[in-house]
Amino acid sequence: MYYVYILRSTKDKSLYIGYTQDLKNRFSEHNKGLSVATKHKRPYQLLFYEAFIDKIDAKQREVYLKSGWGFRSINKLLVRSLK
Repeated sequence: MYYVYILRSTKDKSLYIGYTQDLKNRFSEHNKGLSVATKHKRPYQLLFYEAFIDKIDAKQREVYLKSGWGFRSINKLLVRSLK
């Protein structure tokens, strides 16, 4: 399985969107500071994830969520979580 996930920094409330095959391990890496992209804004909380059988489908979903329309979708989907 492949997972697309959304993290929120508890430090500054910024979002990070990624995809991985091992969600539990990847989340741990983000919070341990092992990811260059996220180490300065940790700790993170996991807000949302989706599972995909196909890697290409997961990657396309990640790209969409990072787009303008994707951010709008995230804001609609996670209204209460983002408050």
